[in-house]
Parts: sequence; C-alpha cells; structure tokens
Amino acid sequence: MSIDTNPKPGRSEPSATSVLSHRRIAILTDGYSTPFVAKTAISLLRYRTQDVAAVIDAAAAGSTSQKLLDVGGQIPVVKALSDVPDADALYIGIAPPGGKLPEEWRPIILQALRRGIDVVSGLHDFLTEDAEYIDAAAGSQSRLIDVRRNRLKSTADCHRFRPGCTRIHTVGQDCSLGKMVTSLEIHRGLIDRKENSKFLATGQTGIMISGEGVPIDCVVADFVSGAAEQLARQNEQHDFLLIEGQGSISHPAFSAVTLGLLHGSAPDGLIYCYEAGRTHVKGLDDILIPPMKDQMEAYLVAANLRHPCKFVGIAINSRNLSSEQAIAEIERAESTFGLPACDVYRTGADKLVDACIGLRAEVLDR
Repeated sequence: MSIDTNPKPGRSEPSATSVLSHRRIAILTDGYSTPFVAKTAISLLRYRTQDVAAVIDAAAAGSTSQKLLDVGGQIPVVKALSDVPDADALYIGIAPPGGKLPEEWRPIILQALRRGIDVVSGLHDFLTEDAEYIDAAAGSQSRLIDVRRNRLKSTADCHRFRPGCTRIHTVGQDCSLGKMVTSLEIHRGLIDRKENSKFLATGQTGIMISGEGVPIDCVVADFVSGAAEQLARQNEQHDFLLIEGQGSISHPAFSAVTLGLLHGSAPDGLIYCYEAGRTHVKGLDDILIPPMKDQMEAYLVAANLRHPCKFVGIAINSRNLSSEQAIAEIERAESTFGLPACDVYRTGADKLVDACIGLRAEVLDR
C-alpha cells in the first residue's frame, strides 16, 4: 500500500517513491546499539545493504556495522552525521518499547534537516508534529517521513479473497524474534523459484525495506482488521502473499494487533516463529511465555473463526545456540510438531518455501 506516491518537501508519509529513493542512508543508533532496540538498523543493514552509507554511534566510531551489530560487513560506524557528507537520508534505526524518540538526538535530526537531508522515522513520536522539525525541513526542502503515520479508517468486511491468492502469515511466541525476517526469506525463496509472490509489511522496519505496507500497531483499534484486509485485498493478484506478523496472541501488551492481523488477512497458512531458549515475555521479564502448543492452538482457533487455516511450518531463531545445538533444536521441533522446521539464517528457508507451495496446491484442490 503506497500511502503517498508524490511526497512533498516538509511533512510527508511513506511511499515506495519517497523511501526507496534513498541511496546514501545514515542510520542513527547512537547510544542504543543493542540487538533488541536497534532491530530496525539491523534489518536495514541486512536488506538494504547497498543503500546504507554509515551507522552513527559515537561510542563505536571507527568500527564497522558487522562488529557493532553483527551485520552489514564493512559499512563504517561513524561519530557524527558530519562524517557522512553525501548522505541523502537519516534513518532512525531503533524500535524501543513505546516508540519514543530520544530527546538527545534532536541536534542530530536538526542538523540533517538543515543540510537538506530527509529524515525517516518509524517511531510513535511523529517528526511531523514537531514545530521545530517542520520549520527546519521547510527551510531546506527536506522531507520528514513518519513511517507509522496513516489515515486508515475502514473496518473489515470479510472480503472473499481470490482462490488463487494463498496467504501465509508469520505468528510467534513473542515480539522481536524474527517474524518479519521469516516472511522476507520465504518471499525471496518463492521469487527465486519464479513464483508470483509479494511481501506485505505490517511494521515500520518492513515498510522501510519494501517501501510500502501498513503500520498496523499505529492504526486505531476498530480499523486494524480492516487495514490488514485492505492491504491483502490490494495485492490479491499475486499467487502468494507473505504477511508479516506482529506481537503474539498471548502478549499482554500486543495481542490485540496480533488478532487483528489474523482476522484481517484471513491466512490460509501460518508459520510459527520462536526463539530457542526464550522463556519470558520481551520487555515484561517477570511474565512467562505460555507453552508453545497452547499458543499454537490459540492461533488456530482464532484464525479459523475467520477462514480455514492451518500451520505449515516452524521458523526457529537459534541465535543463542551453537551450530550443533541448532540442528538438534530443528530436529526436536519437527518431531514435536510434525511440521517442517528451519532457521532461515542458518539453514535457509527452503523447507518453508516447499510448505507454502504445497499449501497452495492443497487450497486450489479444495
């Protein structure tokens, strides 16, 4: 969903034109370069590597993004925006709980705007609601792009999707464990096999990577299902839709968005994502994650209230395991759940690509 196909200087909303036009991106993570908080930066470094000029983190200046965030190769980490003289955009590279923009970054953002550099943010603190940023952008003809800003106000109408449009939705045990990456890697695998596939972003990082989508966690509650349905409906000409998941069905804070996506996108198949060894809810460290079998049952019950749906695979985040332990975990998951399993980073997504192709054949035969 391209929200604005002709963005103007100053206030702006995301579009394939505005976001994907950037070719010399400086990613700002200064003081927040941890895997959990800087996950937007990590994914940009992985999926838009060729467009990233540098990462800004004063404490790690002189290093590389690979050393700092374990991705991006030799992309330099610099002390300040002035070290990237040809930057055409400054991307806010963090996704902290609550989506707050660090106040200490204000001078850096203002410097970018006064230099005529676009600033792109996926946080809940909108750049376009800050008078000082607006004035600076207007003076230099740069753009303020709030990826989460939207005007989506339609309820779902239980659309009957084209039978040939197979929708696969990633869901999981918790937030921030690889649902977007799993969707992207399966999509890439389908494209490699010449299948007609489309990745549908539902979060700020996915939109920054693909140039379009719906910032589902910033849609008014009544319209979440409608926004998800509209996104899928606008792309149902494709044979496969890989719909990025958000939160989890049992998450005390984010379950509403998870359910809205399930009912709005009406998936035919689900991929269950989990991080090996994770036992407590991210950000709520005293809350235990329910057993995976209980979660999977809840997902199936909720999804099938809207549309016939089943699990077709398991995606494991094995980042805290050795190679040998990861293989053992994959074998354990396949034995436990009776589904193909993999770590899309370590072992590739081929098993899940096969499962999606098999699901489409099954759906078409109904």
